[in-house]
Amino acid sequence: MDETAAAKIDTLAALESRAERSAPQSTATQTPKRAGTKPRTPETAAVGTPAAAAARAEQPKPAEPAPAPEPKQAVKPAAPARPVTQAEGPRHPPSRAPSAAETYVAGDYVVYPTHGVGIVQRIAVEEIAGHRLELIHITFEENRMTLRVPVAKARSAGLRKLASRKGFDEAMAVLRGKARIKRTMWSRRAQEYEAKINSGDPVAIAEVVRDLHRNAAQPDQSFSERQIYEAAMDRLAAELAAIDRTDKATAAQKLADFLKTVT
Repeated sequence: MDETAAAKIDTLAALESRAERSAPQSTATQTPKRAGTKPRTPETAAVGTPAAAAARAEQPKPAEPAPAPEPKQAVKPAAPARPVTQAEGPRHPPSRAPSAAETYVAGDYVVYPTHGVGIVQRIAVEEIAGHRLELIHITFEENRMTLRVPVAKARSAGLRKLASRKGFDEAMAVLRGKARIKRTMWSRRAQEYEAKINSGDPVAIAEVVRDLHRNAAQPDQSFSERQIYEAAMDRLAAELAAIDRTDKATAAQKLADFLKTVT
């Protein structure tokens, strides 16, 4: 190679080196922009980055709407209280207990609800099951039975003295009344009649006699009606005999004659 060609090559290399040094260095890292594109804002450029997520977390969330109040239900007025009634079934009318505790002595005539009229034989203190109790010994001659009633339980058991003359006259006035027969089954009425007889109350027993009594012009009683009627008459006659100091047969005849006058 001659000297002229070598000089040309050296000159070209020097020019190229000078051009590279004079060009801006940022052009190597800049990317060409596409025509028609908008510059990206800092907010859109940050989407999807951790910094964007933190920024969204710091932004206050919109307040949730308060739940609508539930409609108030109308308060129904309380139903009026129904009167308390007893369960259906035979009612046991309470015997007419004395207003004060009664004292008994030997020889007194007393009435025990389920056994009728008896006589007090004695009052003694006895030991029963390790307890000392004061007992009233009552004998029922017709049934040949002796009953022992604790003095402390005499009133609650229904034990009482004979009705006064005025009290028995009230029972006799009931016999003059009109029969009040309920329109229910006979089995139900029979239970109610038996409960009245066992109450020991002369007025309640007189109600049984009044309802079951039959005059000559009325139909005859059934067998069960006759039995209950005779039991009620027997109780009334026994107490009337003790009051009049006569026997039961005389007292029963007195009641029968009185019923004949009832129309």
